[in-house]
Amino acid sequence: MSAAAEEAQSLKPGAIGFLDAVVIGLASTAPAYSLAAVIGTTAVLVGVQAPAALLASFIPMFFIATAFYYMNKADPDAGTTFSWVTRALGPWPGWIGGWAVCTTGILVVGSLADVGARYTYLLFGADGAAGSKVAVTVLAVSYIIVLTAICVIGTELSARVQNVMILAQVGALLLFAIVALAKVWNGDATPASIDPSLSWLSPFEIDSRATLVSALLIGVFIYWGWESAVNLTEETEDSRSAPGLAAIISTLILLVTYVSVAAAVVAFAGLELLAEFDDDDAIFGTLAADVLGSPWDKVVILAIVTSAVASTQTTIIPASRTSFSMARSEALPRALASIHPRFRTPHVSTIVVAALAIAWYVPANFISENFLYDTVTALALMIAFYYALSGIACVVYYRRELTRSLKNFVFIGLAPLIGAAMLGYLFIEAIRTFADPEESYTGQEFLGIGVPVVIGLGFLLLGGVILVLWRLAGHERFFSRRPLEAADPKLVS
Repeated sequence: MSAAAEEAQSLKPGAIGFLDAVVIGLASTAPAYSLAAVIGTTAVLVGVQAPAALLASFIPMFFIATAFYYMNKADPDAGTTFSWVTRALGPWPGWIGGWAVCTTGILVVGSLADVGARYTYLLFGADGAAGSKVAVTVLAVSYIIVLTAICVIGTELSARVQNVMILAQVGALLLFAIVALAKVWNGDATPASIDPSLSWLSPFEIDSRATLVSALLIGVFIYWGWESAVNLTEETEDSRSAPGLAAIISTLILLVTYVSVAAAVVAFAGLELLAEFDDDDAIFGTLAADVLGSPWDKVVILAIVTSAVASTQTTIIPASRTSFSMARSEALPRALASIHPRFRTPHVSTIVVAALAIAWYVPANFISENFLYDTVTALALMIAFYYALSGIACVVYYRRELTRSLKNFVFIGLAPLIGAAMLGYLFIEAIRTFADPEESYTGQEFLGIGVPVVIGLGFLLLGGVILVLWRLAGHERFFSRRPLEAADPKLVS
């Protein structure tokens, strides 16, 4: 193949830099919205230990981030989990891992756009439109279409958009936290405020194991998304090191942001007020006026809008890059591996992911808003599943290098293995917890099983059926790949 032909079949190298990758990793988690959505529920579960729960949730995320760093050094492939698990464990688990990445993106994009649309109306005082399902759905779909176009036009444009949006998010959250804590310490907060304590950071203060597990499941969801930085590895400068390092830096920034803002919210509002916002993402809108005053309270609302909208865009990235990589390896239809001749982005896979996301979101939203929430809950299963697979793949792939140094043993072996074990445990606990229909938003069941588990395991089983059918249809090149590949010693020398 000529150099020109190879270039035409590759994504645009060096399109973004290290800082752009960090920003995209941060934006994918939707930090402002994620906190707004879960802080009330977390406080109801564990009280003033809410910051501790978010701190404990960080541990498996950070350990898996190290796995992503080392696997990306070995194989800077846009398919990340799909490519790595295929190399280490074989084509069958690799395909299912890639399927899980794709389906999580498809299932959640509409929910994020929905939040962005609703808060956009609230930002401009259009409360009637914010309460209209039709108006919110129309704007949400419009957001998905526009953001998909940005993703197709180019990774550089996507990065520039995200650079602006992340400043609005993290800056507003940290401003809110600083002012709220200052008012608590100065005695200017609400009568129900609580003086913060270092004990709030100790997960060992949480009495119930079941309660801690429930809080950790919440944490898995709000940290999820940082790996988008690694999905752009083929389009990032210094592709073997920068994307993986960006993922690690993203998790550290999220840790500081989540724990500090959680402590500020608990201290300023008190537990009684937070209990009123269990399963309600309006907490920041309520507290912002008291903390920052008018018109600065709008900054927090703007942060939630930009958070949801930015994450809508960046969540398309892992699903589109993974499906692109799978198609390139003949694990999905070849058309999904098409690259736009001008923009050098995987335009077909990007458009297909967005179309499927809209096709899921619109009917799910009109069935019931609670059904949409059950969809988001179901993501905890698939997120824990493919993160755990990635951690195991790292240990297996680098198995011959683990005993060569203490650093290798700890960061390439022990950390990913512990992260995978923790997430595997949470996967099982999530099935046990959400199998109870009373734990779901709809309260509905199918064959006695709660809707979140039906959706989560249902999509994984659907993937298994499609995998078998794809294998029966031929595609020898992909299925002939052998597992247990091993890392080049030079990667860790």
